[in-house]
Amino acid sequence: METPTARWRRLLPRTPGRWAAAGAALAVLVGGGTWSAVAADGSPAVQREDRILRMDGVPIDTSYFRAEGSGKRPAVLIGHGFGGSKNDVRAQAEKLAADGYAVLTWSARGFGKSGGKISLNDPDHEVEDVSRLIDWLAERPEVELDGKGDPRVGLTGASYGGAVSLLAAGYDERVDAIAPVITYWNLADALFPDGVFKKLWAGIFITTGGGCEKFEQRLCEMYERVAVSGEPDAEAVELLTERSPSAVADRIKVPSLLLQGQSDSLFPLGQADAMQQAISANGAPVSVDWISGGHDGGDNETSRVEGRVGDWFDRYLRQDTATDTGPAFRVSRTGGVDSTDGAALLRGASSDTYPGLRSGGRDIALRGGTQTFRNPAGSVPSAISAVPGVGGGLAQLSSLGVGLSLDFPGQSGRFESAPLDSSVRVTGTPTVTVNVRADGDRDAVLFGKVYDVAPDGRQQVLPHQLVAPYRITPDQQGKPIELALPAVDHAFDAGHRMRLVFSATDLGYASPAEPATYTVTLDGPLTVPTAPAVTTAAAALPWWTWGLPAAALVIAAALLITARRRTATPAPDPGLADVPLRITGLSKKYAKSVDRYAVRELSFQVEKGQVLGLLGPNGAGKTTTLRMLMGLITPDEGEIRVFGQAIRPGAPVLSRVGAFVEGAGFLPHLSGRANLDLYWQATGRPADDAHIDEALEIAGLGDALARAVRTYSQGMRQRLAIAQAMLGMPDLLILDEPTNGLDPPQIREMRDVMIRYAAGGRTVIVSSHLLSEVEQSCTHLVVMDRGRLVQAGPVAEITGSGDMILVTTADEVPEPLAEKVAALPGIGSAVRTEDGRGLLVRLDGAATSRLVADLVRLDVPVTGVGPHRRLEDAFLTLISQGAA
Repeated sequence: METPTARWRRLLPRTPGRWAAAGAALAVLVGGGTWSAVAADGSPAVQREDRILRMDGVPIDTSYFRAEGSGKRPAVLIGHGFGGSKNDVRAQAEKLAADGYAVLTWSARGFGKSGGKISLNDPDHEVEDVSRLIDWLAERPEVELDGKGDPRVGLTGASYGGAVSLLAAGYDERVDAIAPVITYWNLADALFPDGVFKKLWAGIFITTGGGCEKFEQRLCEMYERVAVSGEPDAEAVELLTERSPSAVADRIKVPSLLLQGQSDSLFPLGQADAMQQAISANGAPVSVDWISGGHDGGDNETSRVEGRVGDWFDRYLRQDTATDTGPAFRVSRTGGVDSTDGAALLRGASSDTYPGLRSGGRDIALRGGTQTFRNPAGSVPSAISAVPGVGGGLAQLSSLGVGLSLDFPGQSGRFESAPLDSSVRVTGTPTVTVNVRADGDRDAVLFGKVYDVAPDGRQQVLPHQLVAPYRITPDQQGKPIELALPAVDHAFDAGHRMRLVFSATDLGYASPAEPATYTVTLDGPLTVPTAPAVTTAAAALPWWTWGLPAAALVIAAALLITARRRTATPAPDPGLADVPLRITGLSKKYAKSVDRYAVRELSFQVEKGQVLGLLGPNGAGKTTTLRMLMGLITPDEGEIRVFGQAIRPGAPVLSRVGAFVEGAGFLPHLSGRANLDLYWQATGRPADDAHIDEALEIAGLGDALARAVRTYSQGMRQRLAIAQAMLGMPDLLILDEPTNGLDPPQIREMRDVMIRYAAGGRTVIVSSHLLSEVEQSCTHLVVMDRGRLVQAGPVAEITGSGDMILVTTADEVPEPLAEKVAALPGIGSAVRTEDGRGLLVRLDGAATSRLVADLVRLDVPVTGVGPHRRLEDAFLTLISQGAA
């Protein structure tokens, strides 16, 4: 019997432009107004056109985004998540449009303002809608074409939108690149893993879809049938499989960026693993990225993900071969918590090849003998592992000893290792061989998970809150069977134990209603994958200044650098071994810009003992310069050398650099002293090298050091962060707006701190908008404007190079005398100094020698004459000259 999909393929061959003829089913019902937005960073204005397009009589709500300009550009389609609409992806669409793409978003059938029934990405409906949208793009004059009716087009989207991206690539050969996010490969495997019904997530699907009546009738009947029986039947599995990307696995042959969530009990990491194996087998480039969040919540790393998707499309749609698309495999790892909102902070690890889920297996012996436990009648009460929408935030913090899990005595069996003699990083799917029996001739339904158990044996953490279900049929019982545990990325510390638990129930799944007794015996060790090729950047970098959590974030950022050019690290320059910093010809363009520079041809040098002020108006390029200096981003041209060593992300010489950047984060429940101790321990350097008491003396927090950081004021957090930057007494200290949040006495104290710090031969670079403080604390200045160097040199030289003269006198100058001086020829003004024992005279044509002669003639008791100009005056003069 011919399936609907086969019939559709036969009747509607993949012919470019097949819908472009007059009278085609794609018709404009409503032409919406045009909405424009101008990006804050000066990107081109983005226009939006809202339209309702009719697909087989069903209205589909769309929005089309493009930036101003007449050039041809590739197109991107962005799908939304289940239960959402096109409005959910508008921000991403605007960004891609501003970056030079033609972007089309739409609300899928049954969602938003679109009509029709939800068919779960049926090839005959939702997937065909995408092909018709591609037809529409092919008719747009600004869209780049690969051939008649064939636009250069990529697809991305999360969850439901990610699946339709994969499906469209399989059904429509015009798709050129995809970037699906936290989605499924086989929906039947996701909702019926190993034949066990994932009842909680399935119910959420129906609810967020608007109820069973919003779905295609066949799907509604399938759900109700499985929900009542508690077990999927063959028809249900077939129905979901034929609507899954796995059904066209051999036809997806385009570059694919696969971003999957670790905190995801709906579509776990195994779904992305199956995608990678199938698509790479077709010969297409594939990169896999395990993000921190997922459907269970947590940090979905939106900004980073969208940035990487943009780079992927730059490479494979724009054909920009200089674009770095990132490693073949990357995983985000928890590195602490932000003190402001409690969110987990992240760092990244990567590999040049995808390791799969079973790379580098290590055997862990388990104890526990044979375990016997029962499935209770009605499978109530149920054990708890993942709770959709709740567990994700806790899953992110599993490395910090925070978790949520519950296994009832008598309903579960456990096997435990001895304390680990060294730490073990598990990256992938642990496996174990067991022998399972159920009383009577019935299936055994079990749920397996591996806990991280603290040395005291009581506190346990379930990594990412994940559990794996198993349906073991009678013919599989009584003999060895290998079971795969949930795929995770988790570090088990030395001294901790691994605890393997099999439970008869789980809250998220349907278990048999009949009571049963299960017996489980181990038939081998627990094998855990360690993925030895996956490496994380070195952790001992004192320029981590966002606190211990932010240190991990800096590493993640360094791993995600998207440099346009990669060159070998230059050899050290012995002649600069004693020079703290030399910047030569430094340039950095704005992302995806051909000729707009954040920093351009910047050169200057800093010597030992200097306190250098980095000045410039907003947008001058100061922050970009500091980020390049700290190795967070890579310059397009030029180089930075610190003590003769070229700066690259993770460069060893950065261990001699300390930095404070506004927005430091600390563990809020720990004291200030404990935060500093913990941070220094994380660097792996000897405790004696920390000079922690000296740093604490500088911070001046007094008794507050013993209090939890969550009780600190902004100023106290600021001082603690600066003290942290000074740990180890780095040779080069970078301070970005160090006086923010400080009161005047604290500002004066900070001024003295910088001067004292540099007095020992160290160097300080400070970026600040408080010109008066810079003038009093800095010895040298670098003034920037619009990315370029305006002037560099000693403070006295810069402030003294103007037309303001300071006249000091033996006695107080009366006001009438000051007025007489102001009235002299060639004098612009003359005002008394604050103490009255001098005059500030602005020359307006007169020479200094002429001024001195006139002062003597007026009997002014002159004791000294010299140039004088406030830094504010000099700064404004330099900037105005640069703008001329």
